Amino acid sequence: MGEEAMAAPKPAISAFFPCYNDGGTIASMVALADLTLRQVASDYEIIIVDDGSTDHSREILKDLEGKYPRLRLVFHEKNRGYGGALRSGFAAAQKEWIFYTDGDFQYDVAELPRLVLRAEPAVDIVNGYKISRADPLHRKVIGRIYHHVMRALFRFQIRDVDCDFRLIRRSALGRIRLEHDSGVICVEMVKKLQDAGSVFAEVPVHHFFRAYGISQFFNFKRVAAVGMDIVKLWWELVVKKRKS
Repeated sequence: MGEEAMAAPKPAISAFFPCYNDGGTIASMVALADLTLRQVASDYEIIIVDDGSTDHSREILKDLEGKYPRLRLVFHEKNRGYGGALRSGFAAAQKEWIFYTDGDFQYDVAELPRLVLRAEPAVDIVNGYKISRADPLHRKVIGRIYHHVMRALFRFQIRDVDCDFRLIRRSALGRIRLEHDSGVICVEMVKKLQDAGSVFAEVPVHHFFRAYGISQFFNFKRVAAVGMDIVKLWWELVVKKRKS
């Protein structure tokens, strides 16, 4: 058989990006996503979930809508949190595979082909893991502590639950129910997918310094709230399951 006959068919992909005050990066994300998806997907759509942005993100997105026919916009009138944005994106996605990453461009959409190469018939989730974290020292330290604590509490089998650069089979997401609106949704999602027997593949990806805006996570109030959510999630998904 020739090389073309042996090549795997291209997947149909919904790519979505949660956006909150990412006006300085979101247009580039859309342009690069459209260019990349044309190369790796048989069919695709691009979805931006704007989670109540207060900067100029919405004006930019409305202008982009007329230039990119595959672009769909989901607007939250009030900020629902990172988990709320992800849940909206997953609900809006219509293709066989769902890819998402954040709208702040700390991950390079042009590396999506690395994930697509691992999207084999037996695989349900292709999960990126950071080659090196491009953040200030304090965030690297907190991130490393968070990684070890999450791995110990939830018995994760993947290297990097905190890497929001994922390609997920839509049918795998259909077997679980996501409930959290905060940043703990990634822990919830990976744990539930793992417990449901989903098959993971892992791919190294680059992580970059934030070029625009500020992190919404690193303040005491939000960190404390996430800590409480993690404890509740651990009780729900680990302790209660042991008792049942």
